[in-house]
Amino acid sequence: MELAAVLLTDDTFSRFSLWMRERTGVHLPPSKKPLLMQRLGKRLRARSLDSYEDYFEVLRQQEEEQERQIAVDLLTTHETSFFREPAHFAWLESLLQDWPAGTPLSLWCAAASTGEEVWSLAMTLADNLSGQTAWQVLASDVSLACLEQARRGHYALERCGGIGQERLRRHCLKGVEKQAGSMLIGKALRQRVLFRCINLDQPLPPIGPFRVIFMRNVLIYFDPATKNKVVRQATAQLASGGFLVVSHSESLYGLQEELKLVAPGVYRKP
Repeated sequence: MELAAVLLTDDTFSRFSLWMRERTGVHLPPSKKPLLMQRLGKRLRARSLDSYEDYFEVLRQQEEEQERQIAVDLLTTHETSFFREPAHFAWLESLLQDWPAGTPLSLWCAAASTGEEVWSLAMTLADNLSGQTAWQVLASDVSLACLEQARRGHYALERCGGIGQERLRRHCLKGVEKQAGSMLIGKALRQRVLFRCINLDQPLPPIGPFRVIFMRNVLIYFDPATKNKVVRQATAQLASGGFLVVSHSESLYGLQEELKLVAPGVYRKP
């Protein structure tokens, strides 16, 4: 089967788009049709299927939960990097400098992806909180495959430029022999992070309250109604005086009047 000869009809794309919205809240507009064809085409080959319509019927079968998770993993975007949008980490450092010693701090990274943001946050907390202050990070994502990669904390060194040499020495183990050219997040940090599969579009489990929630670069994939729902649910998980951080390209304008903008992309709950 030549993949180039397999077409995706508009009707079938609409079925995939609705399925993704119902399962994850992610909105796939018509402009994402080529992306869907490219990413799911490999599954047609793997399952020896002749059409995207046939693959959609596979996803509907009760016993195909593993295939459904594979499709979700392929159709959700996981672009990330260490210390991405560094102004937010500078803001977090300034918050931590005045944090009362001995007051626990809980942080939720609500779109963990493959873990680069999670470990960037953990490094920031470890470097700026006193030894008497208990802290923990909850890292969540809708993709089980991404969560497993994040949990391992094993990355190619070429992806770690944003960390800086000092932090690499403090928090990471450099690979040798067969692992040369890679690094592993140190055990001390890995013990501080809990990973959990959470769909932001579904009712949230009892996970809060949190002092800080990072939910960056995820709202852009939701339609307005879903954005409002996700932000409302996240706000409910914030402690009084807590902070919700979104990316610089996102805004909560018109979504949540309770939160007050205190810095670019940073909102505080009264």
